[in-house]
Order: sequence, then structure tokens, then C-alpha cells
Amino acid sequence: MLWPMFFLAVAFCGIAVLGVLAVRVGLEVRRFSRAVGDSSERITRAAQNLERAAHPLAARTGRLHGQGGTQGPNET
Repeated sequence: MLWPMFFLAVAFCGIAVLGVLAVRVGLEVRRFSRAVGDSSERITRAAQNLERAAHPLAARTGRLHGQGGTQGPNET
């Protein structure tokens, strides 16, 4: 009777450990997804800032909205 109770207690402890680890993994996944979302927003903002900063340069070279030809800035 001792061995079956021992194995039952070990099985219960094993399931409890797996449950704790599952909760920890869930919390880490939530934290990671939040970090990915924040990074995505920062990348979007940086791309918008880059586009805004490049707009005057594109207008000066005449390449904005297909206004320029096939020549580069150093070609005549």
C-alpha cells in the first residue's frame, strides 16, 4: 500500500510542476507579444519619419510622383 501512495504523490507533484511551468510560459508569451507589438509600432513610426524626411529630397531631384526621367542626378 505504501508504493501506490508514493507513486500517486509523485504523479501529483509532477502534474503540479507542469502546471506551474505552463503558467510561467503563458506569462512570458504575453510579455513577449507585448514587446513585439511595441517594437512594431516603433518601426512604423520610424518608417513614417523616414518617408517624411525623404519627401523634400525626392521633390528636389524631380523624382517625386514620376516627374523625373530615367537619368540619375549626375547624368546629363
